[in-house]
Amino acid sequence: MSWGTLFFYYECPVCGRKFKYDFSRGDEYGAHFGECPVCKAPGAYVDDGPRRADDLDYPEVD
Repeated sequence: MSWGTLFFYYECPVCGRKFKYDFSRGDEYGAHFGECPVCKAPGAYVDDGPRRADDLDYPEVD
């Protein structure tokens, strides 16, 4: 049984943006995993899991 994709949720301490990374694609991001897609600052870890109640507030980084 699968719970779906595992996401890591972040908030940027610089610009305040919320975002999430798909853990299964971590090798594509390499050392940039967890970076804000807008200002490139390291994101502050919020949570991880298959989905959160406020999931739509966290756009996925492509």
